[in-house]
Amino acid sequence: MENETEFKRVISLPFLIFYGVGTIVGGGFYALLGKVVGSAGYFTPIAFFLATLIALFSALSYAELSSRYPVSAGEAYYVKKAFSNEGLSYIVGWLVIFTGVVSTATLTVAMAGFLEELIPLTTFIYIFFIIVFMALIAMWGIKESVWFSTIITIIEVGGLLFIVYIASDSFEMMKENAHLLLPSFSLELWQGIFVGMFLVFYAFIGFEDMVNIAQEVKDVKRALPIAIITSIAMTFVIYLLVSMVAIFSMDLDVLAASASPLAEIAKREGEFSYMALWSIGILAGLNGALVQIIMASRVLYGISKNSERTGVFARINARTGTPIYATLLVVFIVLLLALSFDLVLLAKITSTIILVLFAVVNASLIVIKKREGRHKEFNLPSFLPYIGLFSSLAILVVHLLMLF
Repeated sequence: MENETEFKRVISLPFLIFYGVGTIVGGGFYALLGKVVGSAGYFTPIAFFLATLIALFSALSYAELSSRYPVSAGEAYYVKKAFSNEGLSYIVGWLVIFTGVVSTATLTVAMAGFLEELIPLTTFIYIFFIIVFMALIAMWGIKESVWFSTIITIIEVGGLLFIVYIASDSFEMMKENAHLLLPSFSLELWQGIFVGMFLVFYAFIGFEDMVNIAQEVKDVKRALPIAIITSIAMTFVIYLLVSMVAIFSMDLDVLAASASPLAEIAKREGEFSYMALWSIGILAGLNGALVQIIMASRVLYGISKNSERTGVFARINARTGTPIYATLLVVFIVLLLALSFDLVLLAKITSTIILVLFAVVNASLIVIKKREGRHKEFNLPSFLPYIGLFSSLAILVVHLLMLF
């Protein structure tokens, strides 16, 4: 019965957009802002704009490829179609799964650490119950998972807009000091902006996960490209508003030195607001981890469909419409990583792999467009994937230089 069951197309465009925003806006942004301000200062909004532009080039490539080939294990399938290489496609699929399980493990450990500060139980207990809870949600059904993710995303975005609201007096200060937002042509100044841009780029990673639920999306060839681009645009507006009020609501040095700059701003409204934002940060981590489990299980399903060795992971449960066995394997690996490995090192490796995948996806689109020509549903100008490829490689080089 399970072997013959296919995914159900139950995700509509509005829910897909919320799912996309949830994959991008994560708990990391709450800590990231201070580091960006430390590099770019008053020009932090420019760093956000430039990072959005670079992320958008790769996002557009994902959008066209997802319209051409709306399948699970998207990246692996794109590589297979472009280069006709099963081995390379299989490697890419497992690399995507690796990024998903490491990201989930990292977020789980971080959430467990936060909760342990609140109620001093052992880390193992928190990690175990967080992972079991996310596994149950992921296996319950994609419609239910997306509903859950949408609710948390609305709370996350609400938390960021709350920051904009309580610091709205900063807009008046911004008008009076608009000249501070205009950079000169100083080389040192632009170096700071570009370092900030590089840091901000990681705040946009996540849109690529959307392609891996393609087989569960209604009107997918139209909806998925729209959702990818809309998610990036909505996230940019939110990030830009928050960064603009932040730099005019606190001393820049204090903002740069803070590990939780947005929580510091929330303290203006009292301890309750501080705790509310702290709680939203945990929910953001939970949402990010859930999305990664869903993504990794769909990729495992996709690369296992035509494999005798791993065919069991391509089974869809007839009642829930989810890949139960694939989800269980992903969750088991997450639990193992969360309890046993140095996740700081693995997270750095994951960031490198994601940048490599961006480059590979852009290269795949270049090859496919040359061979197959225009695509009627969604077609980019031929030069755009080249920009996506070279910008991904440039970010990758900078990333490696910073690591080593």
